[in-house]
Amino acid sequence: MDFVLDIPKISLRVLSCVLLTVSFCRAAPQYHVLHGFTGGADGGGAFGGPALDRNGKVFGTTSGGGAYGLGTVYVVKPKSHGEWVEKVLHSFNNDEGIEPEAGVTFDAAGNFYGAAQLRGLNNGGSIFQMTPSPAGWTFTVTYQFCAQPGCSDGGGPSGPVTLDGEGNIFGTAFNVFELSPAGPSWMETVLHDFCQKCNDGWQPFSGVTLDAKGNLYGTTLSGGKGGAGVVFKLRHMPDGTWQERILHSFPSFSNDGGEPGFATPVFDAAGSLYGTTVAGGGHRCGETTCGTVYKLTKQPNGHWKETILHSFKKISSGYGPSAGVVFDKDGNLYGTTAGGGSYCDCGVIYQLSPNPDGTWTYTVLHNFAGTDGAGPGGGLILDDHGNLYGTAFTGGPGGAGVVFELTP
Repeated sequence: MDFVLDIPKISLRVLSCVLLTVSFCRAAPQYHVLHGFTGGADGGGAFGGPALDRNGKVFGTTSGGGAYGLGTVYVVKPKSHGEWVEKVLHSFNNDEGIEPEAGVTFDAAGNFYGAAQLRGLNNGGSIFQMTPSPAGWTFTVTYQFCAQPGCSDGGGPSGPVTLDGEGNIFGTAFNVFELSPAGPSWMETVLHDFCQKCNDGWQPFSGVTLDAKGNLYGTTLSGGKGGAGVVFKLRHMPDGTWQERILHSFPSFSNDGGEPGFATPVFDAAGSLYGTTVAGGGHRCGETTCGTVYKLTKQPNGHWKETILHSFKKISSGYGPSAGVVFDKDGNLYGTTAGGGSYCDCGVIYQLSPNPDGTWTYTVLHNFAGTDGAGPGGGLILDDHGNLYGTAFTGGPGGAGVVFELTP
């Protein structure tokens, strides 16, 4: 009896993978909306990237919605059968600060911290803490900024905060600051004040990154010798002071990037820095330049050399990468663009893969279509299985943004 292969019952993709080498058999990225915000009691406008706890729950902030329409802290938890459910942990009021756009950062004990950009008791925004307990989560304002004339502590914290191993909090509020526990309260120290008319940068809207020696790295949206922002280092000196050094001013050459100030730089294992610029790069996308992904490598003479890994070229493949990048264990980079894509100018999720010759291959993993989210402006995070999590500040089934998962 002859054996007959029933082709219709076998996926053509699976059959192709049997006939071809394994290296060509890669499933398409799987995108899943975990929660669609409505702009009501559940929050809306998720500008900042999410954070994961040890149990796979996704935490973050929305700039609007909640009980008072002024922003929330939320958690999205997995249920059975692949479903997820959102819960609001806190709704902001005017005295606490409003519009928490930067997301949250966990410490080793399971507490997490974030920034509210506006208002508060001193009208300069605030830093807050969420502490877990068997009864739920407790919200505490750890510091209130003063944006009034004569105040020198900064104001308007818009970037994510960073914690060191001793529990100190670092961030930006038109300056670079440190908050240190002092009994039941916190003490602020201004580490660096930027000068708008100087060449040290201006408008530090991103967070800062710590290296192993306790030095800080960050970006500004504008200022510097080229006028389009800088990457800076704050060196922690032996006497406890901090000394700023400009690692790169944008633009420094033809087709260099510009305006890196929304993306916190990240390190690779060799100590090089990676980030994005929302503009520059030598290509135009409508009325603006398209942006870049860059790398800064420290040279033997102590200077830092910039390499453009990718210059965004056309609207259909994404442009305006306001969020930074994240590495997977294989050295691939992932990020988002707030605009472009093949559907509605709603943005994309992209991958950059290193090649043996030093070049990088750019791949669009997902085109936002509006109904599944639009305008992903926050950073991505990876879990231990290689899944990516992120947010989009508008669109989605509720019209006010989404929390999403993507399996590359």
